[in-house]
Amino acid sequence: MTHTYAITAELLAWWAALTLLWLMLIGSVDTLETVVGAAAALFAAAAACGARRAAKQR
Repeated sequence: MTHTYAITAELLAWWAALTLLWLMLIGSVDTLETVVGAAAALFAAAAACGARRAAKQR
């Protein structure tokens, strides 16, 4: 159960950081751009978590 919480916390941390970066880099904050950025950040966060776990197993 603790492992699941750690993975969830890591995913949320990546997602929050990437979403914040997206919002800082775009010029105007529109609702649609925020939704698209948050979705893209979620996919990138999942990829980052997977890559970190794959590198850790080596």
